Amino acid sequence: MRNKYLFKRCCLLVFGLLIMAYGVSFSITAGLGTSPISSLPYTLSQITPLSVGMATIVMHCILILLQILLLRHDYRPVQLLQLPIALLFGSLTDLTLMSLQYITPGNYIEQWICCLFGIVLVGIGVSCEVKADVVPLAGEGLILAICQAFSRLFAPSKICFDVSLVTISAILGLIFQGQLIGVREGTVAAALLVGLVARQTTKWLMDPLTRQMTGQTIHP
Repeated sequence: MRNKYLFKRCCLLVFGLLIMAYGVSFSITAGLGTSPISSLPYTLSQITPLSVGMATIVMHCILILLQILLLRHDYRPVQLLQLPIALLFGSLTDLTLMSLQYITPGNYIEQWICCLFGIVLVGIGVSCEVKADVVPLAGEGLILAICQAFSRLFAPSKICFDVSLVTISAILGLIFQGQLIGVREGTVAAALLVGLVARQTTKWLMDPLTRQMTGQTIHP
């Protein structure tokens, strides 16, 4: 049954990646800090010649490698599909950033409007990616690998993962530019709100939609 709807689920995944890329780009445009998963690529883009998209691809490749090292013989080759997904997501991030280059928030309120809009888009994109159920993004894949390798729960593992990314981003920013880069109040807001937006989107929109698109059975 899942194979029957594979093309539709892949389309849903690509749509989710596009929406998520726009969310990341709006967060960057706002200048109030990006989501935890995007904080490291953005910081790297500010201290290296890499674009945000290219830094995202590099980070995802490292995360895939870590999954392989953690799981070894238990690693499923199908998870290597995370690589083309990373390439697509990184490319979409650069393209969406280019499309938003003329948006310049003029004050703090406008910055927050852009930031919150970005958070909503990231949440919707995450919901699409999860409901597509093709293959997880590399970040989520690494968290699942950690849970499998060390018998950890997903929620606390994700918190530790996000905190680690933000901490590394903050340290790199302080070392190379003497200030925080991409880690501000918007990062905290994204950490608190993206999951909430994703859950509400799934409840009110994605469950009915994916029931039609992917053949998934929705349980009350």
